[in-house]
Amino acid sequence: MNEKIIPEIANLSATRYILKKFKLRASKRLGQNFLIDKNVVNEIVLAAEIEDGENILEIGPGIGTLTQGLLKAGAHVTAVELDKKLPQVLAETLSGYKNFRLIQGDILKVDINEIMNNQPFKVVANLPYYITTQIILTLLEKNLPITKIVTMVQREVAERMIATPENLIAKNESAKTYGALSVAVQFYTEPRIAFDVPPTSFLPNPDVMSSVIVCDVRKNVAVDVKDEKLFFKIVRGAFGQRRKNLLNSLLGAGFEREKISDALKKSSIDPNRRAENLSLKNFADIANNYNY
Repeated sequence: MNEKIIPEIANLSATRYILKKFKLRASKRLGQNFLIDKNVVNEIVLAAEIEDGENILEIGPGIGTLTQGLLKAGAHVTAVELDKKLPQVLAETLSGYKNFRLIQGDILKVDINEIMNNQPFKVVANLPYYITTQIILTLLEKNLPITKIVTMVQREVAERMIATPENLIAKNESAKTYGALSVAVQFYTEPRIAFDVPPTSFLPNPDVMSSVIVCDVRKNVAVDVKDEKLFFKIVRGAFGQRRKNLLNSLLGAGFEREKISDALKKSSIDPNRRAENLSLKNFADIANNYNY
């Protein structure tokens, strides 16, 4: 195998070779599982619908497996990697590609608009599962010029992202599936699960099934709200204590009884309902009818 450029990273032998050469081990602390399935890489690239020269932000490129697929598709990839040991690896595995730029740092701390030159971009990533939700919410809430998010996540998280009250009833699913993450993702995007990925597609094998989820960012948010911060405060408060009814959950979140009771009444929402029975429109009505 060439000592400078790895021809095809997305297979078991190449991955083992790279890990051995650079004396690497998958970090449990950073949630590392290296993708070794070429077909999965290709399917992710297809799901991202990449056009030649398009700007892509990749989070956690690892040893460059998915990155290589994106680069071959003609994307200009800016990757943010937290692990300080990996820039040296990527300098070799992706040395033949001029359309790659690496930022060593924490995606939750870097100025994303700045590193993406204030231009529209897509996010394509195999996210660390321990911090998936925080990363997705950060990307959505920062009002960035993102057009599409294609991410590998734990299957359970993907199901939460697409869950709706109607689906829970139709599919007899657990009420725990629909929550604040569901509302946030659907408020900003139109999500769908593209395909599932088995543990055997990774080294080492994770203990869970994974899914690739595609989130097309909406040009306009799903429901009109006067105050987004208030809207999400109500959403988080409502789901904060699931065993309680809506009124008591919101009181526990610090809302004044008279004001929140009045908002629920104006919204024609029974205070004894539970958060998992409310649609995005219901939450928007409560927020819009709440008087400071």
